[in-house]
Amino acid sequence: MLTELISGAVEDAAARRATRPLAAVEAAAREAAPPLDALEALAPADRVKIIAEVKRASPSRGDLAQIADPAALAVSYQTGGASAISVLTEQRRFKGSLDDLEAVRAAVELPVLRKDFIADPYQVFEARAAGADLVLLIVAALDQPTLLELHGLVRELGMTALVEAHSAEEIDRALDAGAGLVGVNARDLTNFELDRDLFGRLADRIPAGVTRVAESAVLRPADVAHYRDAGADVVLVGEALVTSDPVRTLEEFLHV
Repeated sequence: MLTELISGAVEDAAARRATRPLAAVEAAAREAAPPLDALEALAPADRVKIIAEVKRASPSRGDLAQIADPAALAVSYQTGGASAISVLTEQRRFKGSLDDLEAVRAAVELPVLRKDFIADPYQVFEARAAGADLVLLIVAALDQPTLLELHGLVRELGMTALVEAHSAEEIDRALDAGAGLVGVNARDLTNFELDRDLFGRLADRIPAGVTRVAESAVLRPADVAHYRDAGADVVLVGEALVTSDPVRTLEEFLHV
């Protein structure tokens, strides 16, 4: 599944590149307004913080919500107390787009994450040109030289990389790349199986000074509490917010 998702995302980026060359996207990225400081916004605090996700669909769950107005949803997230907004831009299986990202960026004052299957520098420049402050890099999808290259480019452009891992070895690779924001995804992207306790088993491998993000398997306040008690500084939440009243749900999640 991960191979399919990466391949599709790279093919789609190549199609966009055919009409908007790298030089044009890079120029737009470097001329964009400076990104927000996501590491500061997500820094460990007395309570858990939440990255709230604009997510229409997923390979594991199918369609989740229509989300005709992603900007309005993002404003609701900001009102409910989210610390950052994640926007799915993958179009084939998640039904997202860079237009969603641009709309959200224009509507909120929080850091915005481009969540996609990034494997090419062109996609990083696209993210910055569209207003992203953060970019997702999935360790399992990248060899170490590519991870280092993309992480370096994210930092050069002033953004923050959320470097996602699913094993101890992948956490070590994320740290070797210099990640200051490390996510542990409970969902194995190779087969989409969930392991809710994976974060707790791996959290101690993430040293002090690096912000810990727990991803996936969050449907109820108890799930947020589970991650908080296991050492999460930040929890990324998608499905539970797009299928409910987002403001009320965020308030419940933030007061566990």
